[in-house]
Amino acid sequence: MAHPARTGRQLNAERSIRPANSTFLKRGLSGAVLGVAFALGAGAAHAMGGQPLQQKPLERQAATLAPEALLFKTLLEIKNNRLDVALREIDQVILAYPNFRLAHLIKGDLLLARSRPLTTIGNDPNAPQERLSDLREEAVARLARHQQQRPVDRVPRYLLQLNQEQKYAFVIDTAKSTLYVFENRSGTPRYIADYYISSGKNGIDKLKEGDKKTPVGVYHVTSRMPSEKLTDFYGAGAFPINYPNEWDKRRGRNGFGIWLHGTPSDTYSRPPRSSDGCVVLTNQDLDTIAQNVQIGLTPVIISTAVEWVDPQATTSLRQELAGNVEAWRRDWESRDTGKYLAHYAASFTAGKQNFDGWARQKRQVNAGKSWIKLKVDNVSMFLYPGMDNLAVVTFEQNYESNNLSNRMRKRQYWIKEGSGWKIVHEGAA
Repeated sequence: MAHPARTGRQLNAERSIRPANSTFLKRGLSGAVLGVAFALGAGAAHAMGGQPLQQKPLERQAATLAPEALLFKTLLEIKNNRLDVALREIDQVILAYPNFRLAHLIKGDLLLARSRPLTTIGNDPNAPQERLSDLREEAVARLARHQQQRPVDRVPRYLLQLNQEQKYAFVIDTAKSTLYVFENRSGTPRYIADYYISSGKNGIDKLKEGDKKTPVGVYHVTSRMPSEKLTDFYGAGAFPINYPNEWDKRRGRNGFGIWLHGTPSDTYSRPPRSSDGCVVLTNQDLDTIAQNVQIGLTPVIISTAVEWVDPQATTSLRQELAGNVEAWRRDWESRDTGKYLAHYAASFTAGKQNFDGWARQKRQVNAGKSWIKLKVDNVSMFLYPGMDNLAVVTFEQNYESNNLSNRMRKRQYWIKEGSGWKIVHEGAA
C-alpha cells in the first residue's frame, strides 16, 4: 500500500489523517527509523485512538496504555539510541497486551541490537517474510494513527442526518485502518472515539464472493453473534452487516458474511490488510463498541478515505433531500398518481419490479382509494461514499387509507439526475 508523506504539522481536518512515510521500512531501526516518528508529529497534543475526547482521571490513565502511544514512546527511545530504555518501554506494551505480536517483534529486534546492527523491523532472516511484512505494515498504520488529528470540529460528509433513535454511527476509513464512532447529540453527530481495524487482504470495493475485499457503502448492523456461538477465530463476537445492500445487488455484487468481529485469543490485533473482507477489531475494542450497537439501527459506513467537512456543510443537502421526501409523501397522500410517480427514476426497481410495473400497480391501487393519510417519522439520511449523487434515506412509514393500514420501516435510495433527486430503489428496511 502507498503511504504519501505528511506535508506539515498543522493540517485541516479534511487532510488530517496521513499514512506514515514508507521510509520507515527502509531505514535502520536504531537511528533514522524514528525520523518517521517526528514526521508524524512527535510531541503534538493528540487524543489517543480508542479514547474519548472528554476524559475522566481513570480514562486519562487508560489513554497512556493505548498501543500507538506505547509503541511511539518505544521508537522514540530507539531513535535516541537509548535501547535499554526502549526495551523497558516495549516490556510495558507486552505487559499490557501479552498477545501483541508486533510488540514481541520489536522486543526481539532490541535484543538482537545488542549483538549486531539492525536494518529494519523484523531482522530474523529465518522468519517468514510475509509475516514480517504484515507486522511492518501494522507498525506503519499504528504510528500513523498515533499522529492523527482527531475530528473534533469536523464530520464525515456522509452523515447527513441521524434519526432520534440512532444513538451512534460507525464510519470506517479503510485507508487509515480506523473505525470512528460518532454520537448523536440532538441530531448532530459528534466524534467520541476511534479504533484500529483490519480490512480485506485484497483491498476494498468488494465485487464477488471470495474476492477477499471489503465492501464500500452504507450498511447497518443486522444482528449480534456472541463468542460462544462462534469459533475462536472471531474472538469476542461478531456483528453482521447487510452486505450486499440493495445498491450492491443492482450492480451485480454478491457474496455474504461481512462482519465486524474480533481476533483469536492468541492474537491481540491483525495486520491492516489481513481479513477475508470483514472489518476486524481487537477483542477489547469490539467489546467497547458493542455497548454502542443497536441492532437494525446502527449505521456502518465504509469508505476508501473519509471526506471531512464542517458540520454546517451538510445542511443544504440535508434540507434538499428532506424537501424531496416531504414532496413524495404529500403527493402520495394526495392520490395524484402522476405527481407521485414523478418522484421515481426511469431506472427504478423494487425487487424484480421495474418502473413500468411499479407504475401500473400504483395506478390500480390508488384507483380504489377514497383517502390516504401518510406519516413519515424517524428519518435518517446518509450520502453514499464515493458518490455525490446517491443518498440512502430510511424512515418509519405509517400508512392509512379507507381500506388498508400498515406501519413499516422503509428504505429508499435517491439518485440525483440533473438538478433533481429521484427514487431509484424502495423497499422494507
